[in-house]
Amino acid sequence: HHALWINPKNPSEMLLGTDGGVYMSYSQGRQWHHMGTLPVAQFYHVSYDMARPYRVYGGLQDNGSWSGPSAGLGGTIQNKDWFNIGGGDGFWAYADAADPDIVYAESQGGEITRRRVSTGEEKSIKPMPGAGDPPYRFNWNTPIQTSPNDPKTIYLGSQFLFRSRDRGDSWEKISPDLSTNDPKKQQQMKSGGLTVDNSSAENHTTIFTIGESPKNPQVIWAGTDDGNLQVTRDGGKSWTNVAPNAPGLPKGTWVSCVEAGRFEEGTAFATFDGHQAGDMKTYVYRTADFGKTWKPLARDAISGYAHVVRQDLVNPDLLFLGTEYGLYVSVDGGGRWARFTGKLPKVAVRDIAIHPRDGDLILATHGRGVYIVDDLTPLRKLTRQALDADLVMLPSRTAAMAIPASVQDFPGDDEYVAFNPDEAATITYYLKKRHIFGDLKVEIYDAKGQLLSTLPGGKRRGINRVSWPMRLSPPKLPPANSLVIGSQYALFGPRVLPGTYTVKLIQGDKTYTSQVEIVPDPRSSHSAQDRATQHETVMTLYGMLGRLTYVADTVKSLEDSAQERAKKLPAGDRLRRQLETLAGSLETFRATLVATGPGGWLSGEEQLREKMAKVYGGVNGYDGRPTQSQIDQLKVLGDQLTKAEAKLNSIQSGEVAAVNRELATRKLEPLKAKSREEWEKQDGKRTAALPAFLPFTMSPLAAAEND
Repeated sequence: HHALWINPKNPSEMLLGTDGGVYMSYSQGRQWHHMGTLPVAQFYHVSYDMARPYRVYGGLQDNGSWSGPSAGLGGTIQNKDWFNIGGGDGFWAYADAADPDIVYAESQGGEITRRRVSTGEEKSIKPMPGAGDPPYRFNWNTPIQTSPNDPKTIYLGSQFLFRSRDRGDSWEKISPDLSTNDPKKQQQMKSGGLTVDNSSAENHTTIFTIGESPKNPQVIWAGTDDGNLQVTRDGGKSWTNVAPNAPGLPKGTWVSCVEAGRFEEGTAFATFDGHQAGDMKTYVYRTADFGKTWKPLARDAISGYAHVVRQDLVNPDLLFLGTEYGLYVSVDGGGRWARFTGKLPKVAVRDIAIHPRDGDLILATHGRGVYIVDDLTPLRKLTRQALDADLVMLPSRTAAMAIPASVQDFPGDDEYVAFNPDEAATITYYLKKRHIFGDLKVEIYDAKGQLLSTLPGGKRRGINRVSWPMRLSPPKLPPANSLVIGSQYALFGPRVLPGTYTVKLIQGDKTYTSQVEIVPDPRSSHSAQDRATQHETVMTLYGMLGRLTYVADTVKSLEDSAQERAKKLPAGDRLRRQLETLAGSLETFRATLVATGPGGWLSGEEQLREKMAKVYGGVNGYDGRPTQSQIDQLKVLGDQLTKAEAKLNSIQSGEVAAVNRELATRKLEPLKAKSREEWEKQDGKRTAALPAFLPFTMSPLAAAEND
């Protein structure tokens, strides 16, 4: 508990601030309500698994260890999507690389457990001192490290480094005491104020960070909370303290992170944190010779003492640094740094993980929960040369068309909800300066050179992202009194086929070109043939809805024109009666095309529009082969549409032509319907016409972002 507020005007009303957030009471503390709208989780560390979508794992201050999805069913991630995997103060947590049903979690003082998620069965696997061993000193935030070379190998640190090759069932001590073993720093049993306070947070001279080289499992690094940075090149047989080789580093400064290089076994990165001794400087270093020499990487652009440094998995010059005041990025190996500001507040970044498959940057923040920076592909190509160019098109990862999914849920608004990544292909580019004058747009073309979509481009300086939903424009639907019931996908355009698409960024008179690649959801089991059948069916229905909309619009236009002309003629006029008869005939015809009866959007009335859109929505919301009934409806509804088109032609050549002849004799303007070509240019761009009232809101399908 950290803060308590009592309403001076109503003492029964109280607010309590804790490590788990804010609680409210209206009964002087007898009952409490957790205010779940505040995303203020205090994560220490974060990791991931290889599920689709992947899950993240991490420990929370005084709130255990948890796992949650990087994307939720139905478009959002909610509190109910998370599950507990460990108790106490949560710190490190990992899913077993070979068996994701097994997770390792650690709470204060090295209390490491192995849990089977499916059953909840948990086993304590903390190593214990043998005969003649000194007591093991585990840090409050004891490090766990899984091996990047062997999925069954894990490490755990006290003052000694332990290694297990059987998931914690047995441990081998592979080091001597790697700390300074200073007795003056081991007085935790005497700590406290009025009473002794020894919760393991007081433990000192312990290992705090571990790193095994991905290039050579014999190379292992271990950093301690009392300033030693040890490295072994023979799997633990011999160790060397290389911290004294770091220039400008005060002796005894806490090693907050050591990162073994991803590309060369002699390379490593390290951060040091001296804030507990009043030293607020940023310390971050790189070595290329196993710690014999170190190069300082800290620059004036960085603010806050350093918690963690990570090297990218693809670009060796791309580095990420987490400090007490945010995330910093370098694209030149640490020569220059910039603070990442894309929707990330100035919050302590305690840990960083990079997903090897999805290329996401996952951040553990101490106060704002877990953040995910989607797709590092553009940053991996943002070289110094690219930064000097006025505009550079940057690649994005292959876009997977997520399986359509939705959930009917009414959770209220008293919980924080995170949104999934856009179900879109991302077009990314870098602007050296803000685009102020002239047009800037993005055009998408298929393999035949046909323009599919035009999107507004972001104009701000820096990295701009434009999302293309991998769909055509929404279908044309004529106005009606009834909502299309059955599928929300009646309001969305058809998906494009998997493949490679050309992107053109048009900036004034300049055009820049790149490509996006689209693939099916890897979880999907639909064959290419079934996808092709679905695409052919949905495109046929899409075209039929356009034809129907033209017919209905033409009927309504002629009807409105006839009524307008009739009102201008005197009562009893023969031409007026002829116009009114025509208008009535057209309205009767329109009532067979769209719902026109009373009752509003939920009347249940279904005419050709509602039937056709319902089938279209059902086919459009499923990427596999349509049902035979849906396929059969193409002919049923197609025949009805053909008859409607023929009837419109008949009315135009018959009743309308007769009225026009009478209008001509009076030298009045004839009734005229637009051709299909004229309609397409003027009115045909209108899509998805809806009733005036909707019981939900629609989200935009494309957006431009700026980082």
